[in-house]
Amino acid sequence: MEDGCEVTFIVKKAIQDYAKRKNVQVGSDFYGAMNNKIEKLFDAAVKRCGDNKRKTLKAYDL
Repeated sequence: MEDGCEVTFIVKKAIQDYAKRKNVQVGSDFYGAMNNKIEKLFDAAVKRCGDNKRKTLKAYDL
């Protein structure tokens, strides 16, 4: 992230529970990759919000 502060957007236990229900395993590298994808999605939503001169993220920013 820009401010040098690492943020985790995921909850590993929730991912593990979901994977278990789907009868799959989760590799240790999955969590970081998923977190990075979410961060990029979030950054794009923040940009769209700012481009539209708003300070409130909305579902349609995704």
